Amino acid sequence: MLPQFSKLLFELSKIHQTLPRTKKLHAFIIRNHLSDDPFYATRILRFYAINSDLCSARNLFDETSHRSVYLWNSVIRAYAGEYQFDDALLLFAKMLRTEIKPDSFTFACVVRACAENFDPDRLRVVHGGVVVSGLGFDSVCSSALVTAYSKLCMVDEASRVFYGMAEPDLVLWNAMAAGYGYCGFWDKGLQLFSAMRSMGEHPDSYTMVGLISGLADPGLLGIGKGIHGFCLKSSFDCNAHVGSALVSMYSRCHCLNSAYGVFTVLSQPDLVTWSALITGLSKSGDYEKALLFFRKMNMEGKRVDPILIASVLAASGQSAILGPGSEIHGYVLRHGLESEVMVSSALIDMYSKCGFVNLGVRVFESMPNRNTVSYNSMILGLGIHGLASQAFEMFEEVLEKGFKPDESTFSALLCACCHAGLVKDGREIFSRMTEEFHIQARTEHYVHMVKLLGMAGELQEAYDLILSLQQPADSGIWGALLSCCNFHGNSELAEIVAQHLFENKPEKSAYRVMLSNIYAGDERWDDVKKLRNDIQEAGIKKMPGLSWIGVGHI
Repeated sequence: MLPQFSKLLFELSKIHQTLPRTKKLHAFIIRNHLSDDPFYATRILRFYAINSDLCSARNLFDETSHRSVYLWNSVIRAYAGEYQFDDALLLFAKMLRTEIKPDSFTFACVVRACAENFDPDRLRVVHGGVVVSGLGFDSVCSSALVTAYSKLCMVDEASRVFYGMAEPDLVLWNAMAAGYGYCGFWDKGLQLFSAMRSMGEHPDSYTMVGLISGLADPGLLGIGKGIHGFCLKSSFDCNAHVGSALVSMYSRCHCLNSAYGVFTVLSQPDLVTWSALITGLSKSGDYEKALLFFRKMNMEGKRVDPILIASVLAASGQSAILGPGSEIHGYVLRHGLESEVMVSSALIDMYSKCGFVNLGVRVFESMPNRNTVSYNSMILGLGIHGLASQAFEMFEEVLEKGFKPDESTFSALLCACCHAGLVKDGREIFSRMTEEFHIQARTEHYVHMVKLLGMAGELQEAYDLILSLQQPADSGIWGALLSCCNFHGNSELAEIVAQHLFENKPEKSAYRVMLSNIYAGDERWDDVKKLRNDIQEAGIKKMPGLSWIGVGHI
């Protein structure tokens, strides 16, 4: 029997086992009356968890009468790893009623579950448990708490945990840097980086990723390049994680040449890096290149995830060319990704924007599972094609199914009202959004309302709506009203609106050209000439119009 047990121990020492092999090992342990031993039970449970077989993992746990802290940690981690955070937290509560005391790894896993479950109140309670258990200064618990608080954008709490540690280790430094980056406090992240170096702590690739992730604005491009320079000097630029973060940063800052430059340096860019580049190209409006890189990625045999497919479908929809979108739909069907709600929702959006809402409806009807996002895509698709009544019916279905409408739902409904010219319905929907569903109106909602009222000739009401805003209206809202003034030839209100736009966006020529056209409609040629001269003297250039021509569905 000894050789068999030596082989068993060898098999259990491995990091991974297939599910069939795990079941054989489990059967061997049962036959030899070892299933109640927490050591063997813990190893087998971890193998089940790795293979996402929660049912077998839970059965094994329930059948084991002698449970160690390691077995508890394994089953809690198994549920958290499968994103079943409520069950993970229930198991933790059950553990607290036993004689087994949680250790730092138990708390770290539970803290993560609280953050992923967006439960700040329970996180504070668990934090209290950490302190009571004497683990308040444990590095594992502290790092987990900093990450969890940061995930919930509770930066002050995260900072208190970090600065409460007398000698933070590198993992904790990195957790705080990543937290600042995640919450957009890039300046605090840089201050932390300086303090870290002055205290003799050497940053690693994870430190750099945390710093880079906080740079999401084109105005921070110079700082991003400075960090990139440090990465080059420290030889971090060839690291896949750092490279991916740099590509994402340059893409967010609309510096796609630099993003591509970093991408080409990487010897083997991973899925995250490919996704960062393609998503950046999509968001910047370079749809042709986004689709080109998607094809290249596919040709190299890279496995594409649902998030990237949704991004590329968005690019195809914005280009309004059906061919590439149909090509990606074929990829989705070949790889069995049509059941992914994110992918199906993106397909609906793509087909609608390409003018084939009937194909979008077909995708929607074939979805085995739907959520608010998929309904939003369908409502918007119907709305932009003037099918407002069907969009309203879809909204009623959302409510009947028990889904909770969000900001995007009402944006899609108001868009439907705009395309159909339904002023009364638009007013009612806007009122229900704020009063019945307690959703605060955002810029896109006001843009739709201004367009709806303005195009219906209710220019004064649209103007009064803008003036009623608690915060100053941005150029998108004022631009919508100027467009309506142009449509109705109302030069008096147009001059007032244009003044706001010139103050907010002095470099944008489109608004000045629009006002010039309004003057021309009133035959105010002196004003037209003066405005055109102002454009030339200010050095403002009008971007030439561009268009796509589809040839053979390409």
